[in-house]
Amino acid sequence: MCRTYTWIAPTHDLLALLVERRARRLAVEWAAPRNGERVLEVGVGTGLSFQKLLRRNPSGFTDGIDLTPAMLRLARWRARRAGTASHWRLQEGDAYDLPFPAGTFDLAFSSYVFDLLPEADFVPVLREFARVLRPGGRIVLAAMTKPRAWYERGWNALYRLWPPLLGGCRGVRLTFFLRKAGYQSVRRRHVSQLTFPSEVVHGTLPR
Repeated sequence: MCRTYTWIAPTHDLLALLVERRARRLAVEWAAPRNGERVLEVGVGTGLSFQKLLRRNPSGFTDGIDLTPAMLRLARWRARRAGTASHWRLQEGDAYDLPFPAGTFDLAFSSYVFDLLPEADFVPVLREFARVLRPGGRIVLAAMTKPRAWYERGWNALYRLWPPLLGGCRGVRLTFFLRKAGYQSVRRRHVSQLTFPSEVVHGTLPR
């Protein structure tokens, strides 16, 4: 997977602009970082969402992790342009074993990561997110989702033809897994852009 994303890093933003922009924008709106919070993004990619989270949280601190050094280089360049001084940190890291103490963050954010993971790993990874969240902490995820209309079905056909065409993404539904992992007040919205189906989901931990 790291090799795939090293290969697509230079062109990643074009695809994201064409088919993911609406879902990413909604995800940041639902995340609604409050200035001064401690925020984590898992799988920052080239920093498209990370930059927006920084700008909404100039007095807080925003951490981001990714597996791919080529993506992190682009994300650091974009973070510096956000003008938030030293209120952020980007580092290599794994969603399965987050390099942070328990109860560190108010908000965990991730976009187009869970559609890469095996379904059997959804709950363990969501519980790892929960471990680093404070009581009452929020989680917001965006992901490629299963088609709702006939004209959205072609993207899963592309995945079956050759997964690297979509960076390995395929359609998933996450709400069931959030509830199983212990999150409450789970909500979801389907977002379609150029026939590409995404979902944005939001949940909170019990206080």
